[in-house]
Amino acid sequence: MERIELQRAVEAILFAAGEPVEISRLAMTLEEDPADVEGAVTALADELAFNRRGIRIIRLENGFQMVSSGEMADYITKALETRKPPKLSSSQLETLTIIAYYQPATKAMVEQIRGVDSSYSVGALLNKKLIEEAGRLNVPGRPIQYRTTPDFLRTFGISSLAELPAIEKVELGEPIIEDEPAQVNEEEPAKESN
Repeated sequence: MERIELQRAVEAILFAAGEPVEISRLAMTLEEDPADVEGAVTALADELAFNRRGIRIIRLENGFQMVSSGEMADYITKALETRKPPKLSSSQLETLTIIAYYQPATKAMVEQIRGVDSSYSVGALLNKKLIEEAGRLNVPGRPIQYRTTPDFLRTFGISSLAELPAIEKVELGEPIIEDEPAQVNEEEPAKESN
């Protein structure tokens, strides 16, 4: 397939998809070498940006997505009355940060680091589609593990988790198994702030 035809096909696929499409899937669909597909998408993305078009193609991890240009945000908001990016409380932001850096992470891990119940925050982040289930941990009780989503990357304006700033990670002790009986403390347990 000629480069122009390849770019047209990729443009149509990314427009119709409305979500990130992995390079491997594009290459398989178009029956082209992944390097050729990536080159065509990159050239198309450069052309759209150079000509200051209303749409852009951004890279998200191992794929690409067609999005509207940031310069057009005011017009899009007025025309479609789109809502603003999700607002996060400090507890939700803490929970999201822990999941982003330690993923896949269980709710128990989040709670161990935060020191408070995080059920509400995890639920809110799932509803906002900033995190998703990533399977179950192979320990008794099989707790759900969570990871960030492409919506997380878009919301924070990064193309991969490698762009997160470096932090000093907390050393965790023995993993908490969620089905263990709760220990009784003399103090009242800390409650999560919303």
